[in-house]
Amino acid sequence: MLVKKYSGELVPFDETALRRSLLRSGASEETVNQVYTAIQNRLYDGISTKELYELAFDSLKSKRSSYAARYSLKRALRELGPEGFYFEKWVARLFQEDGYNSMTGQTIQGHAVTHEIDVIAQKNEELLAVECKFRNDADAKISVTTPMYFKSRVTDIMDLTFRFFNKELKFTDGWLVTNAYFTSDSVKFGTHYHMNLLSWDYPAGNSLKNKVDNNGEYPITCLTTISDQDKAMLLKNQCILVKDLLRDDALCERIQITKEKKVAVIQEAKELINSPLEHE
Repeated sequence: MLVKKYSGELVPFDETALRRSLLRSGASEETVNQVYTAIQNRLYDGISTKELYELAFDSLKSKRSSYAARYSLKRALRELGPEGFYFEKWVARLFQEDGYNSMTGQTIQGHAVTHEIDVIAQKNEELLAVECKFRNDADAKISVTTPMYFKSRVTDIMDLTFRFFNKELKFTDGWLVTNAYFTSDSVKFGTHYHMNLLSWDYPAGNSLKNKVDNNGEYPITCLTTISDQDKAMLLKNQCILVKDLLRDDALCERIQITKEKKVAVIQEAKELINSPLEHE
């Protein structure tokens, strides 16, 4: 059986890969078997990856909302668009959760030209320039020209002193972060020049997905118990992470979620953040 990717390319259906992704939702092997059995008869030759995802998502949600929420991470990151403004906010929060101070959208003067830095992060004497590359396409890849360009930008701002977070500091390194994929040439270039690259699946074992699953920094767009309109309202209220909702559940009242709905939302959020992943 063949599956049609977002790009239109037809690839062989991979049952093992599907089961693995279902297990990463936090569901037990028994639950995954039930989900696969439920959708198996609805698979057909030429089914799109989008339809396959929806079948699996709906079946997981019928078992537990938090399974579907975790399974939807890749789509939830794309929902931080359409221009990636909230993706930059989310990346800044990732660094904050790791103990950094961070800010977004700063313009600085380099040796040669000015640069708008998506995220600036600081911890002790470390100052990082972070470039965020947001993509709406599920199969998008970042070509080698992007790390080449970013390396030149980092070079242009190195060895200059800037004042951030009440400190006089020089940039110590850069990070290139994307919700998409890197091409093999991008990885080769980044590896050769010791660049910090972070994408959906790179580096292996410490990718963007791994970091989120390990640390619980799920974007608010993961939640399945609230509408797209609710998500947009929460983002406007600077509720970027699911953790933000648990830290301040008054946000639910602020966007006029009913008491009954709030119970379901908070339960899903707690399960998503607090339930350990047993399957890697």
